Amino acid sequence: CLALGRNPDLNSSWDDQAHEIVYHGDVNLGIAAATPRGLMVPNIKAAQDLSLLELCRAINQLVTVSREGRLQPPDYAGGTFTITNVGVFGIDAGTPIINGDESAIFCMGAIQRRPWVVGTGPEERVVPRWVTTLSVTFDHRVIDGEQGSHFLHDVAEILTDPALALLF
Repeated sequence: CLALGRNPDLNSSWDDQAHEIVYHGDVNLGIAAATPRGLMVPNIKAAQDLSLLELCRAINQLVTVSREGRLQPPDYAGGTFTITNVGVFGIDAGTPIINGDESAIFCMGAIQRRPWVVGTGPEERVVPRWVTTLSVTFDHRVIDGEQGSHFLHDVAEILTDPALALLF
């Protein structure tokens, strides 16, 4: 949500009838959830207003309701941006399809221990690090590669150093 606040183009949609971009004030955050009935994408309304703890609780509740088959149409209507995690299936990366009327979907791959080069010059060395692949699929009628890259950069910075979230 913080990265979307800095990159509002990714929290928008294309209005085909009006031929214009619609910017959404709230982040109705879609959470892709594998259920016995297939993949469902319910969303958390106004997710940007929740604390991290509240957001975690809302995600857990939404996934539980989804897996129990108790979703109602309002639960998955009105999404503005979706997160999917292909990493839970052991996959490093993916190119997910944009959900409904949204303009972008964020994808996270498996978090795995990998050799990573740190330092520079004589201080350079290879150390084990937890690494994941992040990607975003977006509608080019609304978002270009630069905007998508800025969003991914902001997400990566927050994940690398969570204290930076205080600056967003």
